[in-house]
Amino acid sequence: MQEESTQRTIALVVRTAKLTEEIQKRMIMAYLNDLAYEDVPEKHGKMSVKELMEKDQGANTMDINNGNIRDFDRVAAKYNIDYAIKKDKLENPPKYVVFFKGRDADVISAAFKDFLNLEEKKSKRPSLRQKLQRFRSIVPIGLDKERVREKKIDKDKEASL
Repeated sequence: MQEESTQRTIALVVRTAKLTEEIQKRMIMAYLNDLAYEDVPEKHGKMSVKELMEKDQGANTMDINNGNIRDFDRVAAKYNIDYAIKKDKLENPPKYVVFFKGRDADVISAAFKDFLNLEEKKSKRPSLRQKLQRFRSIVPIGLDKERVREKKIDKDKEASL
């Protein structure tokens, strides 16, 4: 019984007038290619709308208005969600429509909550320009000019030596 499960026999059927080595080689290559395609795992994560629609279940949609779509990409990859993003160029600013599979409603709702929390945190942070303005007001302007003068004087001394 164990020998039957460990040793397999395959049947390849080919119509030919003469069975040559080249035909046998092609038969074996066709069989190996067929085996390689059987073991290909399903694609997950970001995909095209067409690929998403070819999967088993219907898709749901959600609109994202801001241009920060990369954050959604990260969150969706974290939760292993199958999704597709379509940009609506007719509106100004452009609106993004996210298509996703509805098979895991709990996972999708958790991912969207995480995405919204991330967006809320980003909106509360001060911008980089505001931080720079604050630091410019703290640092006295006169110190920068003195440093520049010292560098010029040092360069002049080195050139005369």
